[in-house]
Amino acid sequence: MTQDLVAVTGATGAVGGQVARHLAERGTPLRLVVRDPARAPRLPGSDVRRAAYADAAAAREALTGAAVLLMVSGSESADRVAQHHTFVRAAADAGVRHIVYTSFLGAGPDATFTLGRDHWATEERIRATGMGFTFLRDSLYLDFLPSLAGADGVIRGPAGDGVVGAVARADVARVAAAVLQDPAPHTGATYDLTGREALSLAQAARVITGVTGTPTRYHPETIEEAYASRAHYGAPGWQVDAWVSTYTAIAAGELAAVDDTVHRLTGTPALTLAEHLAGSRAA
Repeated sequence: MTQDLVAVTGATGAVGGQVARHLAERGTPLRLVVRDPARAPRLPGSDVRRAAYADAAAAREALTGAAVLLMVSGSESADRVAQHHTFVRAAADAGVRHIVYTSFLGAGPDATFTLGRDHWATEERIRATGMGFTFLRDSLYLDFLPSLAGADGVIRGPAGDGVVGAVARADVARVAAAVLQDPAPHTGATYDLTGREALSLAQAARVITGVTGTPTRYHPETIEEAYASRAHYGAPGWQVDAWVSTYTAIAAGELAAVDDTVHRLTGTPALTLAEHLAGSRAA
């Protein structure tokens, strides 16, 4: 039986690139949709097309012939929702039958994490097209936790004693590849993707210290202190709101979930922070 062509966006990035490699290893016909073809991985059974999310004509052309699409959420920007909407419409016009979208845990119109609201808006647009869909609502990435620390090794933010069930990008990629290979059983599903433990930022800092040897600690801020300590970056208001609300979402308990979806869909348990860090160091 001829396999459906799978289009993968974000193939030059961490999640999309890993998904593309998993699928190529399994012999899945691939089309890599990227902004810069020169940076696209060269994988067997794949071709590369150039398209940005905001370019409707290029996106339609790039997606024509693809039955299934992995839509990795675009880079954070003030107009990301508009870009997503343009791309979703282009996918529908091109005849894509099923979209797998990387969303965010707790996505909703009133999510504390401000960008979670953007993900909800994108999910709603996908639903409205009538295409089949699967939403992968990723928790905060384990890969991201060490980078929360400043040059002094201190993680600062208003997360209080809240916990986060962070998930490794590698685990998200494994789930996405499993769904893309056989999307029918996952039509209409929304999956929460988490690690298998929930840690406070103080606990995460201790794990980072123990595994990497880099002294790391957590310093809780008030919301006012968080905005003041980030003012020197000169970032736009929406961006600072996103940074700060990452922590307030943890404090509110909105990222505390621990779910076994990674294990159920891939047969392998999700990584812990210590396992992820140890694997990164070994690599």
